Amino acid sequence: MPGPALTQSLSQQQKLSPQMQQSLQVLQVPTLELRQLVQQEISENPVLEDESNDISLEQQKEDDARETDSEIEALTQLDEDWRDYMQQLRRNSGSSTDQDARRQFLFDSLVEPVTLQEHLMAQLSTADEPPETRELAEMLIGNIDDRGFLQIAIGEFSLTAGIPLVKLQAAKALIQSFDPVGVGSEDLRECLLIQLKRLGKEFSLEYRIVSSHLDDLARKRYPQIAKRLSVTIEQVSGAAEMIATLNPKPGGAFSSTPDFYIVPDVTVEWDGTKWVPRLNEEHIPRLRISNTYKEILSNSTSDTAVRSYIRDKIRGGKFLIKSIHQRQETIQNIVQEIVGRQTEFMEHGKTHLRPMNMAQVAEQVGVHETTVSRAISGKYMATPHGMFEMKYFFTSGYETDSGESMSNTSIKNALADVVKNEDHKSPLSDQKLVEKLKEQGINIARRTVAKYREELNILPSHLRKSY
Repeated sequence: MPGPALTQSLSQQQKLSPQMQQSLQVLQVPTLELRQLVQQEISENPVLEDESNDISLEQQKEDDARETDSEIEALTQLDEDWRDYMQQLRRNSGSSTDQDARRQFLFDSLVEPVTLQEHLMAQLSTADEPPETRELAEMLIGNIDDRGFLQIAIGEFSLTAGIPLVKLQAAKALIQSFDPVGVGSEDLRECLLIQLKRLGKEFSLEYRIVSSHLDDLARKRYPQIAKRLSVTIEQVSGAAEMIATLNPKPGGAFSSTPDFYIVPDVTVEWDGTKWVPRLNEEHIPRLRISNTYKEILSNSTSDTAVRSYIRDKIRGGKFLIKSIHQRQETIQNIVQEIVGRQTEFMEHGKTHLRPMNMAQVAEQVGVHETTVSRAISGKYMATPHGMFEMKYFFTSGYETDSGESMSNTSIKNALADVVKNEDHKSPLSDQKLVEKLKEQGINIARRTVAKYREELNILPSHLRKSY
């Protein structure tokens, strides 16, 4: 039996250099993240400076070493090109005084949000109850989720914790007397019943429906509910409308989810003759290579190791500046192409969004499709019709009977309009929706209509019916 043997094999692997990885990262990150990345690079690379510090340029000293002279000359030219580029963009974008004032007003208006637990604990601190009840109520508050519901069943908790059920119920009742109404419930039925009690509807039709027929109500089985409760369908329908005004998530107003304020990477404006995309350059530092280190590099008496270190740092800083410059140019070219293809959207809105894919844009801009994908990743465009993520403008589509191309988004908007204008007492089935869209020259399959309807959160026809 042969023993183990050593073998060799050749394989090719493609690895990106650290510089190329940095270049791709610079291209991909949104504007505010790019600012953080640049600030980090400034802290790690001593030769980089932010021009906003207003440090004047000095005349570079001559050096006999041809390689050093050419490198310094290239760096100086890069400084000038970058400064001219930023100044030109700022001239195009106009004054930002009003924008700064609005942004500062927004920041000054922000307050620290109060959590649901903090809100309940503040009410508990003023409650006139025995210490034991307050302690149990505090424990239960810690088990309330962001919706305002208890995450534990009182009965099971009583058995596992060895706490008398009557005491837990007293603590629970105390919490349910707090604001918001319905907080501290174990399920949706209890939550709605508490709200109806607070409204004085404990003996109403609405209370009976929620108490015993909530599942049928969710499925709009109004005839069955009417028969079981010996009332008319119209009465059930009216009660359902009232129940719909109740809050199924009483803790929603205190959601711990932070507010995110989006800063557009691009703003599209009308200049009087055409739509023009303008990049947001306000948050991007204007970098340059420090003149102090250029002098050290040009000084032939400097230590060799020091010169070598500075040369490496200068090359790294130079590459970062070029990467930022290239990023801005790439994004500018891409958004210019997007706006050119989506002129009708800029003028008329969502229903006029045209089909477009990344390959088409990449071909016109002269870059790879993956470059377009990275350039639009996580970036937003402010348009006359609102703020949109850039990938929103890339969508497939269909050709109408008239030969016109129509995007998926436009078809969804057309579908939503058909549903909005339907007879709510006799809503359209998916097949009827197909026929209605066909009347507009839009030929799509029934399964496509069902798919788009679900994506738009439109209920099936039997759940859209009004009685």
